[in-house]
Amino acid sequence: MNNRLDTVIITGGSRGIGAEMVKIFAEQGFRVAFTYLNSYEQAQTLSKEYGAFAIKADISDFNQTKAAIESAKKHLNGADILINNAGIAQSKLLCDISECDFHNMLNVNINGVFYATQAVLPDMISKKRGRIINISSVWGVCGASMETHYSASKAAVIGFTKALAKEVAPSQITVNCIAPGVIDTDMNKCYSDSEISALCEQIPLCHMGSVTDVAALALFLASNSASYITGQVIGVDGGFGV
Repeated sequence: MNNRLDTVIITGGSRGIGAEMVKIFAEQGFRVAFTYLNSYEQAQTLSKEYGAFAIKADISDFNQTKAAIESAKKHLNGADILINNAGIAQSKLLCDISECDFHNMLNVNINGVFYATQAVLPDMISKKRGRIINISSVWGVCGASMETHYSASKAAVIGFTKALAKEVAPSQITVNCIAPGVIDTDMNKCYSDSEISALCEQIPLCHMGSVTDVAALALFLASNSASYITGQVIGVDGGFGV
């Protein structure tokens, strides 16, 4: 039997950190499938350039997520690695957060993690191998002003990671969490240059991180070199969350 972990499903893979993970895993010879929701052109370009299988799905919807994972597993002939990357962010004062805002944040950022993980886990348990990598945030570790619902959703991802790691360890499945800090992606384009400069002043390394910084860690956690690492939350934040 081939013991190499060589198939990976990435949720939210059309832009930013997700797109970089699609690229780096494909370049390393992995067979890749990824989900996207609104970024059709980016998804198709990525699919053509890297041979990755693109699937449109709303990760906050149980049925769509389950169907997307099943489609990916069928295309890849299995799923050795799942990277729960799909997520949304929003800055609002707590008093201004609507019920819809709050539920939408949790539906994408934590419910989606649950839906996708539950869809891949039975096969991993049956094979007694697998990697699950969840993308949280430094704000899930230390909290962010005006991002209460975002911070809460990302903190939930951390709790989910730690609990599941213990549950599936007897099946030789590792579950880890990456907590990016201020990363140079479209998600931060809403900030002005002066706001970015002020943020960078708070980062010990004095600059934003890159999507490659995060993708490289995901690649390591998916490798055989990380087979004894599980239940961990690893920051990629330039020392911001220390």
